[in-house]
Amino acid sequence: MPRRLTTMLASGALALLASFAVASPAAAVTPQQKLSVLSSWTQTSASSYNSWNSARVNRAPWADYNFNWSTDYCSSSPDNPLGFTFNLSCYRHDFGYRNYKAVGQFSGNKARLDNAFYADLKRVCATYNAVVRPACNSLAWTYYQAVNIFGSVAAVQQADIDRAARMKADAEARAAAR
Repeated sequence: MPRRLTTMLASGALALLASFAVASPAAAVTPQQKLSVLSSWTQTSASSYNSWNSARVNRAPWADYNFNWSTDYCSSSPDNPLGFTFNLSCYRHDFGYRNYKAVGQFSGNKARLDNAFYADLKRVCATYNAVVRPACNSLAWTYYQAVNIFGSVAAVQQADIDRAARMKADAEARAAAR
């Protein structure tokens, strides 16, 4: 009989402990976990971009990571120059810069963040008609060079946008004349 009582008490104690384990809050996100997710969302691949964008749209599962989702998009440069949709590429770039700076890992990741930005911009340009794609790619290169050299697309000059506008207009005129 004492053995049965001991077994019952032990089982009850384990059940009680298990209920506390389930009811307790989840363990805090470690710096390593945060860096791992941050890294996975800031690679040059389309799948990395898609994962980041999915999280951007549904942030609730990532709340414990305390990511900085703020953005000024393409800073003082146009977010969608000549109608090319660069805004989300700029948003992801801001996400990478802000969050790597927050964890003190920016300098070791800046080049990759800038390269991911350029890859995002080129993917945007690939969605446009071949006639206007060279103008888009020209702007993508200009935006990339601005962040690569100066750390901000704010360094993009109006002359750069005007040059791409002329390139786009000339290409569209040639296509219409055919």
